[in-house]
Amino acid sequence: MQTVLFHSTIFGPIHSRRLGVSLGINLTPDDGKICSFDCLYCEAGFNAQGPGTTGFPSRERVARLLESRLKNMSAAGEPLDVITFSGNGEPTLHPDFAGVIDDTLRLRDLYYPSAKVSVLSNSTRLDRPEVCEALRKVDNNILKLDSAITPTMRLIDRPGSPAFTCEAVIPRLASFGADCIIQTMFLRGEHDGVKIDNTTPAEIDALIEAYRTIRPREVMIYSIDRKTPAEHLEKVSREELDRIAARIVAETGIPVQVA
Repeated sequence: MQTVLFHSTIFGPIHSRRLGVSLGINLTPDDGKICSFDCLYCEAGFNAQGPGTTGFPSRERVARLLESRLKNMSAAGEPLDVITFSGNGEPTLHPDFAGVIDDTLRLRDLYYPSAKVSVLSNSTRLDRPEVCEALRKVDNNILKLDSAITPTMRLIDRPGSPAFTCEAVIPRLASFGADCIIQTMFLRGEHDGVKIDNTTPAEIDALIEAYRTIRPREVMIYSIDRKTPAEHLEKVSREELDRIAARIVAETGIPVQVA
């Protein structure tokens, strides 16, 4: 079984396709996975592997480990473009997510004031005012929308809550407007005999309408780059992604980054 990617709270730096030299923060367990989605394409594997034994790292532990790494990197003259919340699950599930964000911004300002702070979130916790307030503080509030058609979204992302729909989340995304970046994964294939394709004309039409409603600062589109836990998924070519991007820009005026 494909299992978790990150076995520490602070990881990297790595070179991100979308963000540059990135120091990662994993707010979920380092020996298991906790996520409100169970995406077919998740590089950290399916949720069925279990939550592990280490639990969420405390706010104090995250701050201590992050400061140690930033201090050492700064002393060594190492470059850093971004501090990114990612890891083995959904970062906004951390019980003290807002406090961790405040600590991270303070430490960023102290050691790497030109670096950005980014959060990669699946958008499932946007019904929590404290989460939204914290996300508004970061430089890159990157929120997921893999389809604007609920049955397709639920096939790809497999949210844990039956109440999580595109009709519910798109207005919450729109409340951020230019204070967010929307990230969309494009793929094709099948899982358990069900065909999956969010690149059809109807899917692109629906996404473009959603992007118009949300009016994000930017849209990021990408496709599969590594092994996925669902074995029968197909990567969308760069050429096709470029065509999709061109259409999004032409019809919405929103900048699109293709990775």
